[in-house]
Amino acid sequence: MNILQKIVAHKRKEVAEHKELYPLRLLERSIYFDTPTVSLQKYLTRQDKAGVIAEFKRRSPSKGDIQPYAQVEKVSIGYMQAGASALSILTDSHFFGGKNEDLRTARQFNFCPILRKDFIIDEYQLVEARSIGADVILLIAEVLEKDELKRLAAFAHTLGLEVLMELHSAAQLPKINEHIDIVGINNRNLNDFTVDIQTSLELAKQLPQDMIRISESGIRKPAEAALLKKNGFHGFLI
Repeated sequence: MNILQKIVAHKRKEVAEHKELYPLRLLERSIYFDTPTVSLQKYLTRQDKAGVIAEFKRRSPSKGDIQPYAQVEKVSIGYMQAGASALSILTDSHFFGGKNEDLRTARQFNFCPILRKDFIIDEYQLVEARSIGADVILLIAEVLEKDELKRLAAFAHTLGLEVLMELHSAAQLPKINEHIDIVGINNRNLNDFTVDIQTSLELAKQLPQDMIRISESGIRKPAEAALLKKNGFHGFLI
């Protein structure tokens, strides 16, 4: 079992536990169900923004601890003051050290699009995302079958959430459907965590021309961001 399979297996158990602890009827009482979401699509196409989606992450399976004691309010405010277009908040606890409260806190301190970065496999997680203040959810093509991905994306739209679909290979391109708002090309292979920015450059050529697109992972130099912009990318997850 590779790391991605381990994450998904654990996530299934976690979702089952959350359904018992926090029933849908409780989640739907959240004030955020009455609050309009902020469009990541619009922020990525603004001329006054660089398209940076700044990520808050305490740890990862590939790097271990990154900033285990970081305060999300300080980091997120700093990101936005530095010119970020949006925030990405990891909410997976077991593997990435995140929590739903991190996203709630980021929402309280920032008016910008916020992506819930997690391994979504169930409609329950979409309701959960809306209840904690997310504007955008991530659906990972490597994790979901084509029909599953389409069903979850359609349900996300009924909640007012935008959908970022993440892919890593040409074989996953057919999973793009009419409910996908943004495509993210992950330069990191989720099975072994190797990174290659050429993944974005090659797969971008095969995307629908009008598709809003971002590049994810491994972008460390301004020259790399400039190259991606030149090749049609609207933003970067950093």
